[in-house]
Amino acid sequence: MDLSNENVVHVKKDGMEFLQFRRLLEYQEINHAYSLGIDRNYRTTRQDTYQQAINDYEVLCHAINSKTENLVKTNQDHTDQVKVVKKKINSNQPDFNLEEYAKTDGLVTNLPNIMLSTTNADCILLLFFDPVKKVIANSHSGWKGTLQRISVKTVRKMKETFDCNPEDVICCICPSIRKCHFEVERDVKEKFEKEFEDIEEINEIIQETIPNKKWNIDTVKINQILLQKEGLKPENIIDSKICSVCQSDFIHSYRVEKEGYGLNTAIIELK
Repeated sequence: MDLSNENVVHVKKDGMEFLQFRRLLEYQEINHAYSLGIDRNYRTTRQDTYQQAINDYEVLCHAINSKTENLVKTNQDHTDQVKVVKKKINSNQPDFNLEEYAKTDGLVTNLPNIMLSTTNADCILLLFFDPVKKVIANSHSGWKGTLQRISVKTVRKMKETFDCNPEDVICCICPSIRKCHFEVERDVKEKFEKEFEDIEEINEIIQETIPNKKWNIDTVKINQILLQKEGLKPENIIDSKICSVCQSDFIHSYRVEKEGYGLNTAIIELK
């Protein structure tokens, strides 16, 4: 099966399958990819999966002509913390599991040869690129991160640190759970209603599926609206349009795999 559509291309190269955004491929100065394949696992925080993660990162980086030692990975904890990567800490190996990025869900840099990495299994991963200021960012926005508006805070970090103009910023939304499968109970539904009461479309974004018991929420749409309010142009917000649950044969999904679930990765680098 080919997951390519008008926004992404499904690449098969050197034993690796991954997605690339057609828009980002227009810029020679960056590398990027979103991994595919549930036989791959990019979880670096557990000893039993660490070596596989290293091996899988090596194959993925090689496929896009980069190096694993360029990798800098967040220690995700469903926070709204976005940090600026000012230097590579480990010279000959990836910056994985470092205290510098503890409880961090977004990274920003303007340095070349630093590959920003996030991971997901249903959560939204957001790749940012400012082609004018030559700045990249990579953020993890699960439903808790979306409630904390980490997408907006990532753009603001780019503005504050590197004087980026939001109108120049491109944001690519990687595969994630979509409204069709993101079903929640009343407590989560009410959190979204309270936090996003300023969004006119909120009643369309939250849809009741089982009367007074279950609701489906479109977190991708929420992030699109938040980013537009922050100044991004609608045409610069590019969605992969792929649901991780619908395509769980290709993409890790916590809701499908439950305990022992694997992780995909999104990576982006300035050359």
